[in-house]
Amino acid sequence: MTESLKRLVKPPKAYRNHEFLESRPARIIRIQSEYLEPATRLHEHNVRDTIVFFGSARIHPRADSKYPPEYEPDDHGDSVTDPAMARFYDDAVDLARLLTTWAMGLPTTQRRFLICSGGGPGIMEAANRGAALAGGKSVGFNISLPFEQYPNPYISPELCFEFHYFFMRKFWLVYPAKALVIFPGGFGTLDELLEVLTLLQTRKLNRRIPIVIYGEAYWREVVNFEALVKWGMISPSDLEFFRYANTPEEAFVYLRDCLMEIYGQTDDEPAFSD
Repeated sequence: MTESLKRLVKPPKAYRNHEFLESRPARIIRIQSEYLEPATRLHEHNVRDTIVFFGSARIHPRADSKYPPEYEPDDHGDSVTDPAMARFYDDAVDLARLLTTWAMGLPTTQRRFLICSGGGPGIMEAANRGAALAGGKSVGFNISLPFEQYPNPYISPELCFEFHYFFMRKFWLVYPAKALVIFPGGFGTLDELLEVLTLLQTRKLNRRIPIVIYGEAYWREVVNFEALVKWGMISPSDLEFFRYANTPEEAFVYLRDCLMEIYGQTDDEPAFSD
């Protein structure tokens, strides 16, 4: 064997070639990974379906929050200081706690109706926090952003996900969802709300999915749905896709009753049904 042959080293296999996997031609592989890895992990942890909380990352607890200090976030970052808005954080915690306590009491071997959020701070954190206070698991679908959004500490570690592609994250927020709660928010929350309403209107999301729009005064000022009906841009029946709520108890009763009516207490409904 010549000296040159002795120096030959096997190249890495394609699926272990990180330079290739991070290249533009391998984008489809990265996209597929953001579909297959969450699907596999949710299945492994027996997660059947979710209740998704959308809302602003900027809403944080009031200074006089009723929750003990050990549950206070360390760094609020950019936040809304208006107490009228800050109370939505506490409301989101309470609603997630009520829903988790109820779901944990269902007679099923599956993990039904887990609280799910976009994984970040604000209302997202409040949702995962409420589930943790009830002693339950919760899901967080976080997204990598230029101004780093780190996962909040209340997500169950085994159900904490990090996405690069917004559209894959949005897919996983909606696909397993059996109900949605839309708290006050900005561009991102509006995008998520209107996309889900569009999917329902066009029957691309072809199942009944209860939607609570939380904080009626805020949302009626921000989005004038009645004006869309008035000008013929949507049908009057499209307003039946959602319901306003103003207290955790009101939202909880509506969601619980709808979910029991649609799915009952059995395991007959396929997980992640289309």
